[in-house]
Amino acid sequence: MFAAPLVLLALSAQAFATVFTTSPVASSTFSGGQEATITWMDGGSAPTLQDFGPAIVSIYVGNAQQQTRLQTIAPSVDVSQTSTIKFTPDPSIGPNSAEYFIRFESLNLKDANAPQFPALAFSAKFNMNNMSGQFNSSVQAQIAGQSTAPLVGATSAASASAGASSTGTPASTTAKSSSASATASKSGTSASASATQNAALGVKAGWFGVAVSALIGVTMF
Repeated sequence: MFAAPLVLLALSAQAFATVFTTSPVASSTFSGGQEATITWMDGGSAPTLQDFGPAIVSIYVGNAQQQTRLQTIAPSVDVSQTSTIKFTPDPSIGPNSAEYFIRFESLNLKDANAPQFPALAFSAKFNMNNMSGQFNSSVQAQIAGQSTAPLVGATSAASASAGASSTGTPASTTAKSSSASATASKSGTSASASATQNAALGVKAGWFGVAVSALIGVTMF
């Protein structure tokens, strides 16, 4: 496992989303070893998909302070030029669980409030079955930490340094919450928003009717 500190993770209301994940959404289920599809659209506010540009897309678990990359889906995809990625989830990255979320990390755009860090966006947490792996103790601790450090439940832009890219090998990152606001997707459940508002936004997403279809569902939050 490779670790990298996330000095700042700015989370904001999901209504100000940029990369708005329509699949997966909170009700989605991906199966290990079977082709899955991630889709997204522009959230309708700055930064635009054009601004976000090329991004690393990965499967993560964790909370607002700590996130672990389990599988790199695409090392570089321009979210303004395409809105779909097809991939096969690696069943060895973890167990059957509803703790997974997709994280988009811009390769060029920096967070407006902390330009030393890249902009991030997240899907809601979603379920994965037909899995054969296990979460190690560090990942379990991150998941348990959601009670005190919840992740927003939708696509969210944030600032952070990224963990090492890998497929099937966890890459842990840690973050310190910031009062600065960042963009967040309409499709997840925001820990700071009311349950009613989050549910309404989730339904509008298609529920993740775009997830853009993908932490911050860590409920990504």
